[in-house]
Amino acid sequence: MKIATFNINNVNKRLENLLVWLDESRPDVVCLQELKAEQKAFPLRAIENAGYGAVWKGQRSWNGVAILARDATPVLTRDHLPGDREDMQSRYIEAAVRGVLIGSIYAPNGNPQPGPKFDYKLAWLQRLRRHATALRKTGAPVVLAGDFNVAPTARDIYPTRSWDDDALVQPESRAAYKRLLGRSWTDAWRSLYPDEPGYTFWSYLRNRYERDAGLRLDHLLVSRDLASRIRAAGVDREVRGRTEASDHAPAWIELDPA
Repeated sequence: MKIATFNINNVNKRLENLLVWLDESRPDVVCLQELKAEQKAFPLRAIENAGYGAVWKGQRSWNGVAILARDATPVLTRDHLPGDREDMQSRYIEAAVRGVLIGSIYAPNGNPQPGPKFDYKLAWLQRLRRHATALRKTGAPVVLAGDFNVAPTARDIYPTRSWDDDALVQPESRAAYKRLLGRSWTDAWRSLYPDEPGYTFWSYLRNRYERDAGLRLDHLLVSRDLASRIRAAGVDREVRGRTEASDHAPAWIELDPA
């Protein structure tokens, strides 16, 4: 079972890129983030013509998350992160696909920091941790995949001091990610590649893609029962180099059958 995550950075603007990648890579499940499209503007027909069913939670101009399943329709279980009834941002969606519970995550960026946006980021990650604990206690196999907007360690960002004040690398952000992992969740990429960067994001500025000045922000976390089934993990880096590309590249894992 191949599960991918891709911050598409505007699903309609990048639709052709998405469809080409789906045809090339043929993942079984795809978590999308930053749809930047209201609910009725999601390109469902094109997605279905590519062989995928979908559930999604849109938001006009900002945010937005989706889950796609090849030759299947995801069974929606949740379209928001619990814990704050006033939070209307479309950042979490959850569905069952082929016996695995999938969460698509678009965590807050948190900039500028310090300030209310950073406070929201940390509170959101704490809510995610509580919900992840609740999911784990169900006993279901779970994959939490998406743009966590955290570079967890110094290995996850190219050598630089230019990001030192950014919310993505603050000690508080990294501590929140570490608490989320705890002893119950496995960062799939790091479990296979403890020393390789695995960058998934390159800013459009200063030729950072061409210089490979990247960050690893997109993660796939698997519940304990799935950790032994991780067969492979990768980043489709070349997708970031295409015309009209997102500033993220798809990251993916393959799981052995149960």
